[in-house]
Amino acid sequence: MKASRRNLYERYEPIRRYVEVGFWIVLMALQGVFATMVAVVDARNRAVPRATWEIVTWEGSSHLVLLMLIPVFVAIERRLAPLMPRRWVLFLAGHVVASVAISVVHVAGMFAVRSLVYALMGGRYDFGGWTAQWGYEYLKDVRVYVSIVFGIWAYRLFMLRLQGEARVLDAPEAGASDPPEAPPPSPPADDAPPAPEETPPPPPPPPPRPERFLVRKLRREFLIAATDIDWLQAEGNYVGLHVNGHDYLLRATLTDFLTQLDPSRFVRVHRSHAVNLARIKEIEPLDGGDAKLHMHDGTTVPCSRRYRDALRAGAGSTG
Repeated sequence: MKASRRNLYERYEPIRRYVEVGFWIVLMALQGVFATMVAVVDARNRAVPRATWEIVTWEGSSHLVLLMLIPVFVAIERRLAPLMPRRWVLFLAGHVVASVAISVVHVAGMFAVRSLVYALMGGRYDFGGWTAQWGYEYLKDVRVYVSIVFGIWAYRLFMLRLQGEARVLDAPEAGASDPPEAPPPSPPADDAPPAPEETPPPPPPPPPRPERFLVRKLRREFLIAATDIDWLQAEGNYVGLHVNGHDYLLRATLTDFLTQLDPSRFVRVHRSHAVNLARIKEIEPLDGGDAKLHMHDGTTVPCSRRYRDALRAGAGSTG
């Protein structure tokens, strides 16, 4: 049972994209069908009934446009996450602006689809007053926006827990073992000779490079060594650490994280990729100056032309 749980993410990853796309298609289709059935029943009780094809067009156009906007919802959630305690105003403002933009695109898309269907049926679609009607649609779109963004956030959080999220081990706190501070210098006497000119203080030491990372995965914690990282990939607000065929996410940007790694070992080879030079098995040149790096773990990493010189210099220094 433990082995099955430990390999759950690895088994799910090859079909993940199909499951995610299929989920949204099925969800929007079911919601569209149920909404249409309710609207048809309500239309029968109205003084001016509507044709069934009109109701199907109204509900179908709304859910079709929302389905096409799902990638935008995903990008918004990834761009605005996570919520920082000192940036909650910007966080809320960002979502308000995003919800307004989503609603405008949603309403415009519905209008375009409905106008096309009405034209094919020999009629003309009348949306009504744009200002008042959009305000009504925005109130409905806000509920949809919150539910979809929250669902994407919850799913991403679950996948992080399943995939395993890494963090740098905390530096040891200062304690009694630290050397005592030097006493402050005593003021010079009046008849003392002038003090020699002080030399400028040495530059601050570089930040310590982490040697190990703590990974939480499926309620378990274990350590991975920095030297075991095969390659890295930027994934939004995270860096994907590829270690011995496993993937772990670290909350950082690729640029910032590379400053903490040994530059003689880790080299950036692409706008969103960096590699451990010791893990490169073969370099395959491509047209246009790009290259494909074949790693010892069997994966391939792209190398763009602008980073080829850095790769050659790094490979030469390790050789």
